[in-house]
Order: sequence, then structure tokens, then C-alpha cells
Amino acid sequence: MPQTETPGTEAAPRARLRWWTELPLILLVYVCYSAGRLLARGDVSTAVDHGLAILRIEKFLHINAEHPLNRLFRTEAWIGVPADFWYASLHYLVTPAILVWLFRSRTLHYRAARTWLLASTFMGLIGFTLMPTCPPRLLSAGHGFVDTMAQYSSYGWWGGEASAPRGMGGMTNQYAAMPSLHVGWALWCGVMLWRHGGTRTAKTAGVLYPLVTTLVVMGTANHYFLDAVAGAAVMGLALLLTPSVLRGADRARAYVTARIPLAPAASADASASIVSDGCQTSTGERIPRQRESRPRPAADPEASPADAGDGAPAAAR
Repeated sequence: MPQTETPGTEAAPRARLRWWTELPLILLVYVCYSAGRLLARGDVSTAVDHGLAILRIEKFLHINAEHPLNRLFRTEAWIGVPADFWYASLHYLVTPAILVWLFRSRTLHYRAARTWLLASTFMGLIGFTLMPTCPPRLLSAGHGFVDTMAQYSSYGWWGGEASAPRGMGGMTNQYAAMPSLHVGWALWCGVMLWRHGGTRTAKTAGVLYPLVTTLVVMGTANHYFLDAVAGAAVMGLALLLTPSVLRGADRARAYVTARIPLAPAASADASASIVSDGCQTSTGERIPRQRESRPRPAADPEASPADAGDGAPAAAR
């Protein structure tokens, strides 16, 4: 793990961060992420082929834990209903809450943590584009999966199309399963709680939150186990790239700053002009420079009265 500018070891920010600049940045990235998911829907048959290929690999490796978990969730409503609420809600509540907490209470670590999260989000979007994947719940019934979000939709606000509110299923890409950013973002939250929480409760939550989220995404038939593995891998790669992204951002900021005239310099020049012309006490009011008094030269005993000028004393006659 890099020891420079990581979420736990970042030095003090070079410029003070402001919420009114951070919030638009995060919203812009999220809008790009959501729009990108819609644009990268891919061909349905290709997405199904990818999903079946993942399922075959998991069966070959005996790691297809989705089947027993999905069977448990669909037969035990006291597990399945809370799991659906977990999947539909916490992804969008816990992550921004931890971002705000870091911004307010862990300022020295916020910038690197935020950059790590945003970098992983863009990498996930690349994965959705290159490998659209059909989740288990959308495979044909012969593969043995049941969409618990649809089964328990009467308990929540979601419909039968992923975790989208009823009537808004067309606004989401249901084939954006690889990698699982539900797991990736939960892992990011867990690392932040473990490293910066400071209490045993926070550290425990940091361990349990990504683990339970991994079980939830598989039990609700929204992701394969390998989707979760890919989500963790994306977070690891984004963490490695974070120092480079930060250095690039610093160089870009320095480049722009060096080419923008600074207001303090202009003020300094104006002040110098004022001092050279006289003291200015208020707008439009100027006190002229007083004439300097110079010592009068000593009288030359050989000089004539005419040479002394009008101000010289007349010689006694």
C-alpha cells in the first residue's frame, strides 16, 4: 500500500477545502456516473452471455454462494425484507454521510479519501461499459434465482426493476453488475471507519458493513460473488492510483494559478503609486507631499550683494 498521500497518511492540504466547491464536484461526478450507466447499457444478449460465463466459472471453482443465499432470503422474509432495504438505501446514505464526516472532522484525510472514492467510481463506469453483465435475478428461471426486490416490493418503495423507485426502472441500467460498486463503496466506508473512527464501535462497523453488504448483494440476486471480488479489486487499484491523481491535480492547480494575475499584486502596485504621489486617506482625498526643507548654504564672503539674490541681506554702505 502506498505510504504517500493515501487516505491515512495524507499531509495537510495545500489549499483549504470549501464545501461550496466540494459539493458541486461530487454531484458532477455522480451525475456523470449515472448518465454513463444509462449510456453503457450494452446489448442484452451480450450481458446475458457474460452473466452465464461468470456463473459457470463460479460453479467450476465451487464459489457460487449466490444460490444458497438467495434461497435463504426468498424463503425467510425476516431476512429478505431487511436485506432489500439495506440494498436499496444504505448505498446512497452511508457513503455521503461518511464523506461529510471526513470533511468536518478528519480534514487532513478528506482530500485523499474523496479522490479515492471518485477514482473508483470512474473505474467502475469503465467496467460497466466494457462488460455489461446480466445479474442473477434477470437470468431465466431455470437457473434457480428469484428477484427478492420484486418479491418483497410491497414492503418498500422500489418496484421490480432493481432498487429504483416504482415507475423509474427505465432510468437505471440493470446490466451494470460488473464490478459491484455496492461492495466497492461499502469497502471504502469500512476502511474509513476502521482507520479514522477512533472507537471500537466504529471499527466493528467498518468490518461488518462491507461483509454484510457482500452477503446482501448476492442474497438479493443482484450480483455474483465475482462481481463483489471485482468491486474490491477496483477499490484496490483506485487506492494505488490516488497519489498520482492528487499530484496531477496539484500540478494542474499550480499551472492555472501561475497564469492568473493575483489581486494582491495589483493592490501592492496601486499602494506604491499612492505613496509616490502622496498620502491618500480616503477616496478622492489626497494630501500632497510637503516640500522638503533644505539647509541654506553658507554665505560666501567674496560674493557680491547681487550674487546673493533678492533674499540676501543688503551690505552696509
